[in-house]
Amino acid sequence: MNKTEVIERILEKKVIAIVRGYTIEQCVELAKALHKGGVDIMEVTFPQTGSEQVEATAQKIRVLKETLGSEMEFGAGTVTSVEMVRKAHEAGATFIISPDTNDDVIKETVKLGMVSIPGALTPSEMKHAHDIGADFVKVFPANLFGPSYFKTVLAPLSQLRLLAVGGVGEKDIADYLKAGAVGTGVASCLFRKEWILGGEWNRITEATGSFVSLVEENQ
Repeated sequence: MNKTEVIERILEKKVIAIVRGYTIEQCVELAKALHKGGVDIMEVTFPQTGSEQVEATAQKIRVLKETLGSEMEFGAGTVTSVEMVRKAHEAGATFIISPDTNDDVIKETVKLGMVSIPGALTPSEMKHAHDIGADFVKVFPANLFGPSYFKTVLAPLSQLRLLAVGGVGEKDIADYLKAGAVGTGVASCLFRKEWILGGEWNRITEATGSFVSLVEENQ
């Protein structure tokens, strides 16, 4: 799938599952459960604890891509360096998500043909990210200002495609979408750690399906 198709998929599906930690096997089973529930886009986050963990995370993305790449999109999250961008690209990631606006990370992502989703909070950061090539901007942490902030920012900056990430859940996802967010990144409202550790995959599929239904009702 090319970059344009990945962008269109994010705009259509609107939900990116954020996965931090867990074994390769758990990530694969989690991805299958999410897919059954209607979420086809999954972010695997990089830890910030050294090159060994970066390699391990890249391997998770690689296995997920090989196993479910025909059915889902996989990308890297918490990408804070050019090295991480390159490792993710080599592993088969199709999008890069960061907690901040890092010019070098955005430019390398664009250069390698992946979808760029940097994090920003202020209008200046958001517009700067967009101007240097970001395809989406992750407003993080979204819950700091809430849905009304999106409507206010988008009034003068309607060219931005904003994703609401950080503290977003079942109770307010509709408000974020109505305020102009084009999607969201979530974790706890789709799955809980104890469900993964206990292998309660059907429970994850049910929770995911419920959240997806809320999103679809408010498109």
